[in-house]
Amino acid sequence: MAAEPIAAREKKSIDSRPWRQGKLSSVYRSRWFYLMMVPGLIYYILFHYVPMAGTLIAFQNYNLMKGIWGSSWVGFDNFRIIFDNPEFLQIMRNTLIISIYKIIGNMVPDVILALMLNEVRVRWFKKTVQTITYGPYFLSWVIVYGLAFSFLAPGSGLISTFVRDMGWGQIDLMADKNFFRPMLVLTEIWKNTGFGAIIYLAALASINQELYEAAVVDGAGRWRQLWHITLPGLRDVFVLLLIIRIGGILDAGFDQVFIFLNARVYDVGDIVDTWVYRYGFERLEFGVAAAMGVFKSLVGLILVIGANKLAKKVGGSGIW
Repeated sequence: MAAEPIAAREKKSIDSRPWRQGKLSSVYRSRWFYLMMVPGLIYYILFHYVPMAGTLIAFQNYNLMKGIWGSSWVGFDNFRIIFDNPEFLQIMRNTLIISIYKIIGNMVPDVILALMLNEVRVRWFKKTVQTITYGPYFLSWVIVYGLAFSFLAPGSGLISTFVRDMGWGQIDLMADKNFFRPMLVLTEIWKNTGFGAIIYLAALASINQELYEAAVVDGAGRWRQLWHITLPGLRDVFVLLLIIRIGGILDAGFDQVFIFLNARVYDVGDIVDTWVYRYGFERLEFGVAAAMGVFKSLVGLILVIGANKLAKKVGGSGIW
């Protein structure tokens, strides 16, 4: 093959100069925006990417004194311990059930509250309701547990005392296996619904108002507008949040479950994260705990990719 003529190479070099200069000038004009990105990039590098080196612990008999590089390698033995553990199927079942309950119990109330607030025309009333429902989001789960305990504690709780005084007997809902999972869902709805509704309110604000005006001209009522304009306008946001939640389906909410959990409800409330906590901090089996973390990450990755492809096939828009 003949070599490319020198004139042609020089012409390509000259043609590429304006493009390079344009890119450099664009970067220079946006230099302050790139500078504002630096703290966020540093945060993710230090706390999300550098700690990934700890994944090696999953393949080691980790020793605190020897560290990552001094501990002995055991291959996949830690994963065998997990899958051979008689508690594995039970904690996976509990985790999936609680996560599915929370996905259904959280996303639907978020949408309903957002739709209700969107229909309110009195601004001060709308802002008041939004502030009241958004407030519990800032409470820690310790405080939420304290509030739940004040209502449900056996013998001294408000509801328990009312049932006893009415002559209906003694109840202990905090240690009731049948009530534990619904209690988790109800407390999470009370705590997080206001925050979730804000995301959907932002999506509602982005819907073109001319669509509603055209629907009114065509004689569509409020229900028709809701069905044909409002809900389709929320579809992409709903699918996006659903994919994210499906990816974290093995994260059933450690903070909440760990605080509400007690010995009498272990059969229905013990999840992957509480099991990892016991192995990692109580038994000091850091390798086994890290192996479970790797397993959770792989499952989450597979579910996110699968949910994203499924969302695109049914006509929605995925994450990428």
